[in-house]
Amino acid sequence: MRTGVRLGVDAGKARVGVSVSDPSGLLATPVVTLDRSAPDLLERFSRLVSQYAPIEIVVGLPLNMQGNHTPSTEDAISLAQELSRSTNISVRMVDERLTTVSAHAAMRNVGKKQRGTRSVIDQVAAVMVLQHALDSERSSGRPAGIDINDL
Repeated sequence: MRTGVRLGVDAGKARVGVSVSDPSGLLATPVVTLDRSAPDLLERFSRLVSQYAPIEIVVGLPLNMQGNHTPSTEDAISLAQELSRSTNISVRMVDERLTTVSAHAAMRNVGKKQRGTRSVIDQVAAVMVLQHALDSERSSGRPAGIDINDL
């Protein structure tokens, strides 16, 4: 397992959830939800990169249940490419099927209503994306997912 902080990203059309790992790569925690349409979105990511100094950014790859690309897939890839260009940090895409559904279920399980929790849901989904990548790397010994430059 490589050491170093990683940022996790759940890319939605309206919001982007962000999470961060500890330097040993054991645990992902929520950071912030960003407005996807904000003109300073990439600048805010650059500030997060400066603050956390990650070794990579892990972006969720939303595939359909058959593993095929959807319009959301292309949107996430586009954001990942922008992040790669603007931050000069390695970006990897990891399968995120059902993370948002799981995030909603997790919030219900702790007694949270859906109303007013959308930004939290995006952060929880980002945590799930990043935690999956960390667990996968720990068990396989290889970075999870696909390098954005290989798509």
